[in-house]
Amino acid sequence: MCLNGIAFNGLVGFVMRSMLAATLMFAAATGAHAQMTTPQIPGTKPKPVQTVPIRPPATQTPSATADAMAQAERLSLQSDLAWVGQYNGAITGDVSARLVNAIKEYQKAKGGKPTGVLNPQERAALAETARKKQDGVGWKIVTEPTSGARLGIPSKLVPQQASDANGSKWTSPTGTVQVQLSRRKEANPTAAKLAELEKEPSGRKVDYTVVKPDFFVLSGLQGLKKFYIRGTFRGDEVRTMTILYDQATENTVEPVVIAMSSAFNAFPSGPQAGLPPRKTVEYGTGLVVSDDGAIVTDRLVTDNCLAITITGYGSADRLAEDKERGLALLHIYGARGLKPFSLAGGAAKTNVDVVGIADPQSQGGAAGVSSTKTALAPVPSSDSMLSPPPAVGLSGGPAIDGNGKFAGIALLKPAMVAGPATSVPASQAVMVSAETVRDFLKANEVAANGTSTDAKAAVVRVICVRK
Repeated sequence: MCLNGIAFNGLVGFVMRSMLAATLMFAAATGAHAQMTTPQIPGTKPKPVQTVPIRPPATQTPSATADAMAQAERLSLQSDLAWVGQYNGAITGDVSARLVNAIKEYQKAKGGKPTGVLNPQERAALAETARKKQDGVGWKIVTEPTSGARLGIPSKLVPQQASDANGSKWTSPTGTVQVQLSRRKEANPTAAKLAELEKEPSGRKVDYTVVKPDFFVLSGLQGLKKFYIRGTFRGDEVRTMTILYDQATENTVEPVVIAMSSAFNAFPSGPQAGLPPRKTVEYGTGLVVSDDGAIVTDRLVTDNCLAITITGYGSADRLAEDKERGLALLHIYGARGLKPFSLAGGAAKTNVDVVGIADPQSQGGAAGVSSTKTALAPVPSSDSMLSPPPAVGLSGGPAIDGNGKFAGIALLKPAMVAGPATSVPASQAVMVSAETVRDFLKANEVAANGTSTDAKAAVVRVICVRK
């Protein structure tokens, strides 16, 4: 076949381009292989290539998941599980098989898969159920007035309370549920010795006992009632919490018993044993006394505050204080719709109702207004002792007599324990008289022009923020 010059030249060009492309591809492949191969030193053998199989990550166990939680969340989880009847044990925040099993039982009870790890929806539902149960029994933390011990009390189950120098007792109207905090002296006490002494009462059959170096727990039957006892000591003073309840109330009371055991603090530390320490954020109650925004409250609650806030109204200024009587005067500006309370004096003689807004921790973060009945007892001043003390957060709230009249302002005060060891600590809650409050306002040129007779509408939450 004969090819003309143009065709021949095209063929040659095509062959040359193909050879060049093949050469470049070979060079590239050789270079890449050279980069992937470790250079060999003469006289050595190449090492075999080692491969590591890729394995899927191990599934995290329920215990490991719980262990990764913050301590506060584990405490909250144990407490909530106890309130719904699934967890029966000390609420310490420790991870245990008991905690994981309680989670699984809760999940099964709710028709879910028992994984031992709560998803966000399950956790939220558990918290809400526990909160409703707490609200249902009126759960609150109280300070026992004669000893300063702190207890969790189901106030709706045991609304009746009485105190003397040996402790306090809370009971239901029919006596089906009883809670007692007792204190006594005992020479050279030990937990084992005290536990044996508590087994002695006639008709008491113990079926559960725990004895630790610093406390003991007993439970069982006492006649027709179930009982639970937790006791401890410091020096020669013994403090014991005893809970008695009818067997018919078992389903309601037993979750509360666990919470009460966890909350029991027989010897709170620090000089203010009967009261919580000053907090970075502290809550109290204020009483609106004029339509231009004057509020009277507790001086201690508003001491050393970087900022004072009145819920629903914003910032407040502290204009005056009376250190001797423990009162403070606040003022909010530009507020509308205030319903100042009438300070026309009443004639309280034996009992008053203290109205206020309890600390949010004792009401699940809420800000509801509540009323607590407390007895009056005279002390060497124009004030009166309140027994039992109002809940934390109600300090600064108005005390109302039996006719709905203003009787004074309730204040929580540190316990004074100076003096002989056998003496009873001074009052931890007092009522500053209505006359003293009116004089304080008058001295600070406040026109207390309130006409409302609804104390609950006139109280506000006071929030102090410190360093």
